[in-house]
Amino acid sequence: MQEASSHKKNLLHLTQVELEQFVLGLNEPAFRGRQLYSWIFGKGARSFDEMTDLPARFRTTLEETAEIKGLDYAHVQFSKDRTIKYLFELSTGRKVESVLIPDFDDEGAVKRLTVCVSSQVGCAMGCSFCATGLMGFKQNLTAGEIYDQVWQLNSQAQEHFGRGITNIVYMGMGEPLQNYAHVLQSIKLLTDEKNLGLSSKRITVSTVGLARRIRQLAEERHTFNLAVSLHAPTDEKRSSIMPVNRSERTDLKALIEALKYYTQKTNRKVTLEYCMFAEYNDTQEDASYLAGIANQIASKVNLIMYNPVPELPFKKTSESRLNRFIKELTRKKVRVTVRRSRGDDIAAACGQLLVEQA
Repeated sequence: MQEASSHKKNLLHLTQVELEQFVLGLNEPAFRGRQLYSWIFGKGARSFDEMTDLPARFRTTLEETAEIKGLDYAHVQFSKDRTIKYLFELSTGRKVESVLIPDFDDEGAVKRLTVCVSSQVGCAMGCSFCATGLMGFKQNLTAGEIYDQVWQLNSQAQEHFGRGITNIVYMGMGEPLQNYAHVLQSIKLLTDEKNLGLSSKRITVSTVGLARRIRQLAEERHTFNLAVSLHAPTDEKRSSIMPVNRSERTDLKALIEALKYYTQKTNRKVTLEYCMFAEYNDTQEDASYLAGIANQIASKVNLIMYNPVPELPFKKTSESRLNRFIKELTRKKVRVTVRRSRGDDIAAACGQLLVEQA
């Protein structure tokens, strides 16, 4: 499906500087671009009629030359654990999924609301355990489209849980560091105090381990959290399930060196994500190898209980094997946490996001 009004500039895709340049092209002063930025990203305006401090003449010009085309709801699903999965349609007609994940305290009150956001339609990484990889890569999302997912789910959070979101994880569809510029621009939008004003400490970007980009993050001194999808502790096992590991530029050696550089340069810890597959990467020997990696880097290990995908052969590990694995890690002084499945009954959990005919 083609964008219906392709001759019009979609202002949601523009940065503040680009909005200023756009209005200069319309013979308007640059501050009008800053006004547009405030309306679009700070107030969520999706029509020019809402922009009451803009002259009527200018609004008419905008109607003729521009639009604010956000993401459209296509479908929503509610999990028994109150996780909510949203299907959005982009202006290209392709679709992405985003997930709103509530965490509750002992009294049942919401203590944290996390948005799991997508940065691409599909994914080119081809990890053999991930449903999104079955789609292949379709397109990158713009910073505005990433931001719009969060903006809309923030409104949904207020409607369903009575408060706004607290955390964002770039763990939805796609490899965020393959869409580097737009992901970083979206974080800039999200942390701008004039917009949602979220703390970068509450934002986590997850990558399969693109070593060159990790080094770039270190050089640029970004302050959001970095998580790395490790999932196997040896090159042999990791290469068999994660094609990214088959290159010398992105194998375990290159990845470990990049993470060492990152932690030393930024003085920040990283999270090593490790999905537990039954009788594949969950032995005591695997735990020992994983500890050997973790102890080289300022890090913690986050063990993830695998969420089965019907089209894929992997199974969730048992509690007994998980406990033995944890025991070996803690014996070797590794800080370890366990992430339990959320929203798996509606295929909203980690690795389950899949859009048919995206």
